[in-house]
Amino acid sequence: MTSLLDDLARRTAKRLGARQRGVVAVGAVRGGQSALHGADPGTLFEIGSVTKTFTALALAQLTVRGAVGLDQPLRDLLPRDIMAPERGGGVIELAHLACHTSGLPRLPKGLLPRGLFRSDPYAGCTGELLLDGLRRTRLRSVPGTRFRYSNFGAGLLGLALARHAGTDYDTLIQAEICRPLGMTDTHVVLDPARTARLAGGHSRTGRPRPPWHLAALAGAGGLHSTVPDLLRLARAQIGPAPEELAEAIALTHTTAHRINARAAVHPGWISANLPRSQHRVLFHTGGTGGYRSLLAVAPEHRAAVVILNANTRPVDRPGLNLLAQIIDSGPGPDPVPAATGAAG
Repeated sequence: MTSLLDDLARRTAKRLGARQRGVVAVGAVRGGQSALHGADPGTLFEIGSVTKTFTALALAQLTVRGAVGLDQPLRDLLPRDIMAPERGGGVIELAHLACHTSGLPRLPKGLLPRGLFRSDPYAGCTGELLLDGLRRTRLRSVPGTRFRYSNFGAGLLGLALARHAGTDYDTLIQAEICRPLGMTDTHVVLDPARTARLAGGHSRTGRPRPPWHLAALAGAGGLHSTVPDLLRLARAQIGPAPEELAEAIALTHTTAHRINARAAVHPGWISANLPRSQHRVLFHTGGTGGYRSLLAVAPEHRAAVVILNANTRPVDRPGLNLLAQIIDSGPGPDPVPAATGAAG
């Protein structure tokens, strides 16, 4: 299995890197085996919206500890002078933010058109702008009823959790996830040594793209990471994991809101069948101005894939195809319980 896993990951990395400017790194796990190919394992990338998996897991960690609750209203974590919008008698709960069912728009009021046409579009998104945007927002749907992807909601969740914990988002993620899992290279703000290992981002046509800084929206997409670090997170998703973290991970897997007949949203994840198969997986993709990313796990098969690309060419289809090949090449699924929880 080791040589086959290694060959599948190597071929995927070779195909992705063959026709582009910008390095790509591919990691794969099956059971106790792993493989890494492409860029040097120490290379850092912007991981974009894969950050949302961390934000949701931090929520689950704090929920397991009793510091917050999935069904707790967002207003409980806001400054007293900030009123969270409501609709149809429904209030925004923390799980709604993690599952994109809050009814909030994709981006906060006040960001457009000032930021989106700049090379670093979110750098000016302060906490004050985020909260002021919330105050002036009208919800698009009753909270908990409809899936509507929202960077605003995820960023707001990260900001609210960090403030509730008396810290900043980067420090919160280090304490709740990175240190327990030994993820030493996953940060929002990079020190000079890690900055030197950051791959330069590129557009799809090969033009160099500047780094992004998500400021108060960091919980929606502000983290940098490496393939080895994300494989540590992936292994925790398929087990085993430290006890408290394992309980939090299980909570993110079993809490679900159905999107349609084929897919559901979980805190930090989308679940769906792999293309042309019945294998159910959890995944999240990410993208910034010069990067694309994928983290996909199949807990029942103890398999996972990570792809980080310093180019805006999509990696979701190649990555999910790789995960399907890994699953099909190994033994059948482990007998683990199906997800039964519900959000909202």
